[in-house]
Amino acid sequence: MTELPRSYRVETYGCQMNVHDSERLSGLLEGAGYVRAPEGSDGDADVVVFNTCAVRENADNKLYGNLGRLAPRKAGRPGMQIAVGGCLAQKDRDTIVRRAPWVDVVFGTHNIGKLPVLLERARVREEAQVEIAESLEAFPSTLPTRRESAYAAWVSISVGCNNTCTFCIVPALRGKEKDRRPGDILAEIEALVAEGVSEITLLGQNVNAYGSDIGDREAFSKLLRACGRVDGLERVRFTSPHPRDFTDDVIAAMAETPNVMPQLHMPLQSGSDTVLRAMRRSYRQERFLGIIEKVRAAIPHAAISTDIIVGFPGETEEDFEQTLHTVREARFANAFTFQYSKRPGTPAATMDGQIPKKVVQERYERLVALQEEISWAENKKQVGRTLDVMVAEGEGRKDGATRRLSGRAPDNRLVHFTQPEGEVRPGDVVTVEITYAAPHHLLAEGAVSAVRRTRAGDAWQKRQEAAAPKPAGVMLGLPSVGVPAPLPAPAVPGCAL
Repeated sequence: MTELPRSYRVETYGCQMNVHDSERLSGLLEGAGYVRAPEGSDGDADVVVFNTCAVRENADNKLYGNLGRLAPRKAGRPGMQIAVGGCLAQKDRDTIVRRAPWVDVVFGTHNIGKLPVLLERARVREEAQVEIAESLEAFPSTLPTRRESAYAAWVSISVGCNNTCTFCIVPALRGKEKDRRPGDILAEIEALVAEGVSEITLLGQNVNAYGSDIGDREAFSKLLRACGRVDGLERVRFTSPHPRDFTDDVIAAMAETPNVMPQLHMPLQSGSDTVLRAMRRSYRQERFLGIIEKVRAAIPHAAISTDIIVGFPGETEEDFEQTLHTVREARFANAFTFQYSKRPGTPAATMDGQIPKKVVQERYERLVALQEEISWAENKKQVGRTLDVMVAEGEGRKDGATRRLSGRAPDNRLVHFTQPEGEVRPGDVVTVEITYAAPHHLLAEGAVSAVRRTRAGDAWQKRQEAAAPKPAGVMLGLPSVGVPAPLPAPAVPGCAL
C-alpha cells in the first residue's frame, strides 16, 4: 500500500518578514513531499511549525502555551513532529527544548532552508535538533515558496537592520543589514509577474536603507524606478521605511513612477524629541513632519500610516502631548498603536522610569480616540472619488451577508463594493465611486462602473481550478491510494516596530 504523504501546518506570528519566511517554509516542506493540512485541522497535522516573533513581552508565553496545548496531541499521535523557528527561536535556542522537551526541531532566522533536513534528522536520530546559524545562509527569496496569494507577492530586498533602537531586539536576531543585488530583485519580480502577480510589496526591516550594504545611497529610489519599467506590474508598495533614510530622491521616485502606489507607512514611535532620543531614533519631530509635508506636496492623495509606542520609559505627560500634537499635524490615514512592553535583551527593558500600566492604558485610549477621529475625517474626504479597486480575497468578513466584495484602493484603503452581475475574481480591477466612509473602510454602494479582467485574476482562477477535487471517472485497473502529489513550487519565489 502506498504511504500517505505527511501533512504540515505553519503558524506565523509577527511582522511581514515572518509572513514572507513562512511562505518559504511551506515551499520547502512541499518540495520535500509534505502536503498542507486542511484549514481548521489545528493539531492534526503530522508536522506543526511555529514561526515566532520576539517583539512583544509575552511572545514566549504565547509560544509555550501553544506548545503545551499540542503536547498531549503529540503523545497520542506517533510520528508527529513540532518545529519552532523565527526570532524567538534565535533568541532562546536551547531554552525551548528545556522548557518543552517534546519539541523536535529548533531553527533560527538565518537558516530556514534547513527545516526539512532537521525534521528528517530528528526523526532518524529520535532526538531534538537545535541548529541556530549566526549569519544568513541563504536569502529567503532564493528558497522555494508557497505563496498565499496568486495576485500579490512579497519581495525581500534586504534582511537585518543597522539601527540600534533601544526598544527593539530585531537587529540582534536578524543581524546587520544585508542587501540583495538589484538584478536579482528585478529578476524575481519579473518571474512573479510572468506567473500572474500584479502587485508586489518590497520588504525589508529598514527598506529605504537599501543600498547601504552595496555603497549606493540612491539605490532604493533607483529600484522603485526600475519597478516602473516592468511590464505587467501594476502596483508597487514597500514597508517599512525609516525617517532617517527617507530622502528626497525616494519621494521623487514615488511621485514619478506610475505603478508605485500613493501609500506610505512611516513609523513615528513618539512625537517627543526627548523620548525619540531615549529610543535612539535618529530624527526629531520637526524632521518627521517635514517628510510628511514633502510627501503630500509631491503626492497629494497619499495615504500615510504609522506606528506609535505609548508609555516608553520616562515618557511624561508633556512628552505624550507632543505625540498627540504630531498626530494632529500629520493626519495619518491610520496608525498601529502599541502600549510599550519590555523586550528582554533590549536597553529599554532596564531603563528607569517604567510607566505604570494604568497611566499607559489611559494615554493609549486617548491616542486611539484621537486617531479614530482623524482616520474617519480623512476617509470622509474620499467620498465622491472614483477609484480603481483591486479585488481581494478574504478582506471583507461580512461580504457573504451583505452581497458585497472587497478590495484595496491604490492608497491601500479597504473598499467594500456592490457585487456586479458578471464574474469578478480576486486580482481583477473594478472602478467604483465611494459613497460612504467609516474610520477603517470605505463603501461604494452604487453599481460598479467598470470591470477589468486581469492576468492576476486568471492566475487566481487557475489556482482554484488546480485545487478543485477532480471528478471520479471510470476506473480501469487497480485504484491508487492516497492523495495526488503537490504541485511543484514556483521556480522563484520587516518589523511592525
